[in-house]
Amino acid sequence: MSASKSSARKRVSERQIPKSESKRRVSAAEDEFDAEISDDIKGIMTALKQIREKAQQDGLKKKEETISRQSFAKALSKSSKECENLLKNETAKFQSIYDKFNKEKATHLQSLKDTISKYEEEKERLFMRYEQLRKKEKSMISELEQDSTKRIAELEESLKKKKQDDKAFSFLRKTLGSFLDNASDEDFPPDD
Repeated sequence: MSASKSSARKRVSERQIPKSESKRRVSAAEDEFDAEISDDIKGIMTALKQIREKAQQDGLKKKEETISRQSFAKALSKSSKECENLLKNETAKFQSIYDKFNKEKATHLQSLKDTISKYEEEKERLFMRYEQLRKKEKSMISELEQDSTKRIAELEESLKKKKQDDKAFSFLRKTLGSFLDNASDEDFPPDD
């Protein structure tokens, strides 16, 4: 842009100014042009310097960011390894406890089965004993009933004989009493 401005000035100045003066002015214009170019170059150099500094700062930031990320990644990796080791240890502990539980469970189940089996055997033995005792009691009750029935029959027979004997005795007494004339019916109780 500066170059186009300076050439425009140069043209304007050449038209209006005489030649001798124009040479002086050309030389001044060139100096001015050189100064403008020099200023432009300085501006460009300053801009490049600023760009370079900005790039260096960005590079430093990126390096710091990268270092920070690497540190974070290392910390994360370390933490991950620690967690993995803890998980392995806890898994091993759990597996050990689980295996122990299964062994104890099997032992307890077998013990329970043995206890139930013994209980069932004892129950069966007691039931058979109960059945035997019940049969024995039934036969004893049956024998007692038969004995009781037999005794009752014997007692009834004995009672009948006694009544017959009493009647015979009463008859004998009456008969004897009639031989002994002094005996009366009042001396003997009436027969049943």
